[in-house]
Amino acid sequence: MAAGAGGAALGRAALAAPLVLLYYGFSIGITFYNKWLMKSFPFPLLVTLLHLLLIFGLSALARALAHCRSGRPRAALSWADCLRRAAPAALSTSLDIGLSNWSFLYVTVSLYTMTKSSAILFILLFSLLFKLEEVRVALLLVVLLIAGGLFMFTYKSTQFNAQGFVLVLCASFLGGIRWTLTQILMQKAELGLPLSISEKLFRFHEAGMLFSLEICILFLATHLLGDRLSLLNWLGFAVCLSGISLHVILKAMNSKGEEALKLHKEASSDPDLELLLRQTECGEEEEEDVETPQQH
Repeated sequence: MAAGAGGAALGRAALAAPLVLLYYGFSIGITFYNKWLMKSFPFPLLVTLLHLLLIFGLSALARALAHCRSGRPRAALSWADCLRRAAPAALSTSLDIGLSNWSFLYVTVSLYTMTKSSAILFILLFSLLFKLEEVRVALLLVVLLIAGGLFMFTYKSTQFNAQGFVLVLCASFLGGIRWTLTQILMQKAELGLPLSISEKLFRFHEAGMLFSLEICILFLATHLLGDRLSLLNWLGFAVCLSGISLHVILKAMNSKGEEALKLHKEASSDPDLELLLRQTECGEEEEEDVETPQQH
């Protein structure tokens, strides 16, 4: 059985390796591609418009194919819900992408990557405003680490551009609004758009992937594009990533705590399940009582 389990693990690793490489390739490649595209075709808002129109067309096609395959009625929002609930998220998304593309005309890839990481600060801010998060000391530490790291990264940078930095910072601010409003929209069951996100699918709790991805981008930016980073900039990068990693760890711990609480509530509401849990606990206590005399 051990050999079979080991073979299955190797099989899953072999299957996951190409997917991880694709993820890294697309994630890193899109950043450098956007930088190249904005230099070659300096019309960022037009590019953003074409990008969103393409996504709209592909989304409509996917919905139509899904409807033909399943035969189920598609979820649809009224115009009132579109304007009141979906439009703010859509507007912040388009401005986030547009300003991000615009900033590539002025900033380096390394400065863009670091400044864009500050989006987590604004996500935290709006999560607190909309009461999706509770104020905790750990969150304040996250804010201080990310803000301090960003300051160290931009302080006395030889390739700092104020106009581009403001554009990326505004994009990060809008990104905070974008993801917070999207989460609220997806959690509205009455709209017919509930979304279940799996940790195992998106791996949002693994800080190592975030570390390695941003390190790869900065490494390639310094070696391929000639971005210049001082020791203070690299230290700021490390401090900022430590704050981001702390936030990811806190989210993972909070998610596990909510799952445990949910299971406890379900057990309390189901008498049969609660009785089964009690019997399991009693059985474990009896085993401990039996093992204790043997140990002495």
